[in-house]
Amino acid sequence: MRVLALGDSLTAGYGLPEGEGFVPVLQDWLEDKGYSAEVVNAGVSGDTTAGGLARLDWALSSEPDAAIVALGGNDLLRGIDPTASRANLDGILSRLREEGIEVLLVGLEAPGNYGAAFQQAFDEMYPALAAEHDALHEVSFLGPLTAELPMQEARARYLQADGIHPNAEGVEVIVDALGPRVAELVERVEPGS
Repeated sequence: MRVLALGDSLTAGYGLPEGEGFVPVLQDWLEDKGYSAEVVNAGVSGDTTAGGLARLDWALSSEPDAAIVALGGNDLLRGIDPTASRANLDGILSRLREEGIEVLLVGLEAPGNYGAAFQQAFDEMYPALAAEHDALHEVSFLGPLTAELPMQEARARYLQADGIHPNAEGVEVIVDALGPRVAELVERVEPGS
């Protein structure tokens, strides 16, 4: 079975040696847990939700059975209206549903620098879309990094020098947290696998 990882630099493994990014570490995690799923890296650094929607046909050429959709970080960095981001994610999820592909939608949490209304609209779009499309939902791709450490300490320990992308240790923490959700996704496609 094939799991498409549709995302941006966080999915692509930006700044990390081959084998230490999100997709290969997740692949190893699944194999260690006895799942025979191939994870396809469709992460493109700098990609927005609009970019993800635009390249969906290309991503689907791998003929996935399931998909992890982890987009929105670059929309946040550029201050793109959450209404546009939501429409793009809705387009992606609608197409995946049409194709019979099970989905895990992984969100991000907006900082407050664009104002409370932006933050609320951004944060609410992920759970709302997951509910509308019967997709699994995980609140935040980067959330596991601050689950047990204060923000400053987590940044210093788990992020690369740019303060945005996880280092190898950070990726391990993220995969340990998201792995069970991906296993749940795999089980939706192949119960008992």
